[in-house]
Amino acid sequence: MKLKCDVHTHTLYSRHAYSTILENVAAAKEAGLELLGSTDHFSAMLYPDYENVRHYQYLMVSHTWPKEIQGVRVLQGCEVDIVDMEGNLFGFDIPIWKNIDGDFYNDGKKMSLYERVCKKMDYCIASVHRNSFAKGESASACTKLYLEAMKHPKILILGHIGRSGLPFEIDPVLLAAKEQHVLIEINEHSMDEGNETKKRCEAIAVRCAELGVPISVSSDAHIALRIGEFSKVESLLEKIHFPEELIMTRDKESFLQHMKKAGLG
Repeated sequence: MKLKCDVHTHTLYSRHAYSTILENVAAAKEAGLELLGSTDHFSAMLYPDYENVRHYQYLMVSHTWPKEIQGVRVLQGCEVDIVDMEGNLFGFDIPIWKNIDGDFYNDGKKMSLYERVCKKMDYCIASVHRNSFAKGESASACTKLYLEAMKHPKILILGHIGRSGLPFEIDPVLLAAKEQHVLIEINEHSMDEGNETKKRCEAIAVRCAELGVPISVSSDAHIALRIGEFSKVESLLEKIHFPEELIMTRDKESFLQHMKKAGLG
């Protein structure tokens, strides 16, 4: 099977990635993809003065990109960090009253940085990167973290849960994701993180197949050369006979239809 979507990718904006959006689109076209999701980091890892709304201009206006470039459907999103044991997302506790010009927003609404940045995006990926806040926490507590994170508006995908380092309970997270139309990501980059991570990813994929939980397969590319590279995940899914109909990134239509089910279409 040839997967036709890559919905977790990064551009130069992420600061440890190396390609522009147009370079990524060109790579997607070269790889025969129908759909590309650009999901740069939305996280404290970007800037030391992370409360400054001006840092997020790139993300806040990405909805102005053409919806199709070089024959590739382009979706705008971000990979937002889960930041605490309550499943809150980066920027939730930073009130933003003024825009990048220093003027008050015309809508007069009290909104968080998370809300301001993500309100016009097609979808968001919720991921754990810095996991020190969960040190010593129980599997039950970490499970609750993911359950709460899925409830936030715009969250369509739980990012690379197989390498989060959290001791969560797999079945409750997968079943909640299925009910809420949140995709479980099986991530190509995770396949390079060592045997324990690969085993964890395989266990998650197996349970997704057994429970009928839809997944997304993504490259997590940080350079254009990796766009559409899923070979290791594809080998894993073939090994466990994963049902093709549960892979929502198999083609453009499947992914867009799933977005509609999630209320994001």
